[in-house]
Amino acid sequence: MGMFTAFNINASGLTAQRYRMDIISENVANANTTRTEDGTPYRRKVVTFEEKGAGTSFGSVFNTARNRYTGSGVKVSAVHEDTWTEMKMVYDPSHPDADENGYVTYPNVNIITEMTNLIDASRAYEANSTAFTASKSMAMQGLQVGES
Repeated sequence: MGMFTAFNINASGLTAQRYRMDIISENVANANTTRTEDGTPYRRKVVTFEEKGAGTSFGSVFNTARNRYTGSGVKVSAVHEDTWTEMKMVYDPSHPDADENGYVTYPNVNIITEMTNLIDASRAYEANSTAFTASKSMAMQGLQVGES
């Protein structure tokens, strides 16, 4: 592993977790958005990660393992709309977006879930930051050994 490989891996983790926090904050901001540009309620978004440079075929995965591949970080593979969680139906006939029965469809955003995910992303960000600092410290100590 090269000296800067650890920096690249930690930096990719920092970037990915920061993006995840941005998507979570978008979900929280739109928790009560009943009408988007296309006229439907906002749908919660979920970020998925994958290893950078990971192959999809068995042969590429096997070759990677055989060559003692150590990884090169993480990347955001996709941002999906949450279609498995049901939307909230609230009875409010005076709301402008109420249907003919008086029910308003609210987004499938649960603030408690979002805050839990935000804490998780924040802790992962902190862990990557700590690992980056430790790598930097080791590199500095290596340079100091070279001086003497």
